Amino acid sequence: MTDGLGSRAMVLAAGYGQRMRPLTLTRPKPLVEVAGKSLIDYGFDRLRAAGVEEAVVNVHYLPDQIEAWAQRQAAPRIVISDEKAEILDTGGGVAHALPHLGDKPFFVINSDSFWVDDGTPALDRLRAAWDDAAMDCLLLLSPLERTVGYDGKGDFTRGADGRLARRATSQGTPLAYIGGYLVHPRLFEGAPAGAFSMNVLWDRAIAAGRLFGIEHTGRWLHVGTPDAIGLAEAALKA
Repeated sequence: MTDGLGSRAMVLAAGYGQRMRPLTLTRPKPLVEVAGKSLIDYGFDRLRAAGVEEAVVNVHYLPDQIEAWAQRQAAPRIVISDEKAEILDTGGGVAHALPHLGDKPFFVINSDSFWVDDGTPALDRLRAAWDDAAMDCLLLLSPLERTVGYDGKGDFTRGADGRLARRATSQGTPLAYIGGYLVHPRLFEGAPAGAFSMNVLWDRAIAAGRLFGIEHTGRWLHVGTPDAIGLAEAALKA
């Protein structure tokens, strides 16, 4: 790790998981299990392997269960970001936690889906690809054929230089955002107050030519519904 690059991480764990009902009527989606392991544990395995020293986990829905899970973890150090009064969405949640995330680029990962690495781990690849002079945010993306349980049309296209554009406004091969990125805190300067989507800041970075991406070399397991659990478990066995 260089100069604290990616030594901290934000783990998004506050959502309601409505598409995962009825499983999420009694537990938050990050604690739903795939092959005997909770979704958030897959994410933390990736963080530990990358040497992340401190992770901020936000909570809103059934927060006591996430907090109890956090107390059982030995590493990395976990700080709880309290959104019990108001859920702040993907951008507002990170912005709210910035005081805990330092002044260096940090990882953000979703806790309700996960990827399987093939070769060099994805978080290490994000670190290696980071160019502080050119980038404000570097996303982990997947070709649609390497996704499991995903029925979307993709989110971005990627230029030869790694810069991203929105799929709907550009030509090129569509790529799906798969729930992990490396971001510099400066991207949040002038961010909206309260709840907002990270898409607001990604569009701002696209306009400035400072949103980049790399393609994941393994598979992404999108566990959005109860039916997708079986698909993910079959993919893990394969």
